[in-house]
Amino acid sequence: MYGVCFTANASAAAKLVAEGFRFRRGELALSADNHNSVNGLREYARRAGARLRILPLTAELRLDEPLAALGARGAGNRLLAFPAQSNFSGVRHPLSLVTEAQRRGYAVLLDAAALVPTARLSLRDTTPEFVTLSFYKMFGFPTGVGALVARHDALRRLSRPWFAGGTVDWVSVRHRGHRLRSGIEGFEDGTPNFYGIAALDPGFAFLARVGMARLGRRVADLTGQLLVGLQWARHRDGAPLFRLYGPVDLRERGGTITFNVLDGRGQVIPFDVVAARARLAGVAVRGGCFCNPGSSEAAFRLPAAASLRCLKSTTVFTPRRFARCLGDGTAAGAIRASIGAATSEEDLRRALATFTRIAQQRPCGLLR
Repeated sequence: MYGVCFTANASAAAKLVAEGFRFRRGELALSADNHNSVNGLREYARRAGARLRILPLTAELRLDEPLAALGARGAGNRLLAFPAQSNFSGVRHPLSLVTEAQRRGYAVLLDAAALVPTARLSLRDTTPEFVTLSFYKMFGFPTGVGALVARHDALRRLSRPWFAGGTVDWVSVRHRGHRLRSGIEGFEDGTPNFYGIAALDPGFAFLARVGMARLGRRVADLTGQLLVGLQWARHRDGAPLFRLYGPVDLRERGGTITFNVLDGRGQVIPFDVVAARARLAGVAVRGGCFCNPGSSEAAFRLPAAASLRCLKSTTVFTPRRFARCLGDGTAAGAIRASIGAATSEEDLRRALATFTRIAQQRPCGLLR
């Protein structure tokens, strides 16, 4: 039912769908919660004159009545793209949306990159037309190998805008023609990363030994511990040390937790300051907006008019300049902690202690 096309990463997998989908007189629906590798589909849709829909988010960064946003069944080429798990908030969006969207005439691109490292995805139970993923996020190695997993019947909905070595049966310069290979082979451009691909079997064997159900339970337990620790941490006057974004419990969420650290005045300490100090303490976290502008805009409650003005007024964009332009202590980034197979309880204790020390240190010119 499905074929696998190896790509350089999940972004390249999404681009194969974006450049081949017949958007002309069609429609693209994107969740507000998407990685930029998926947001980029809208540029192909715009150039083709397709209608664009955005599925909004609730205050908890879950999809807000997505079926109402999709509308009734329609004709023509329609594509919905959304993540199985948010790379920003850890929210696991309902996979039932795949079937409901298909009933409305949409093909579905499911971004599984953040989900499959710690959870099972059954393509028997859920049957999106296209799935994108990146293997280093599953095993930690190899980099440079992702995949587009595509239903064989869905490939007929794509029209390749070019060809390359490995994708054609023949090419003629004299006759100015070519014939693409049928099926998934017509999409795998150039020489795949065969050294990296050879490392996938040991990676899958490792996950099989660990057991995805067991790993999922372990990640949920550690995620719950860190969520509780962040929510209950307080300054001496009782003010919170942290501001969390997204779900604060374990309902339909994975092991990604995004938050900001607050100083004694309740002001957000810039994420780059926190990340740098944590790194010096041997705690590895990510800082910024994590290539997910929709979730960032919703989480930080960025005012629409002011944020547009600040984006257009900066010739050299930096998060600090953007935050300074917005004023009022608005956050322009956050800290992301990701819990996975390698995480231990000691890691969590050390991370929480480190962030607490950072919050309790004296302010230091936060928005110079």
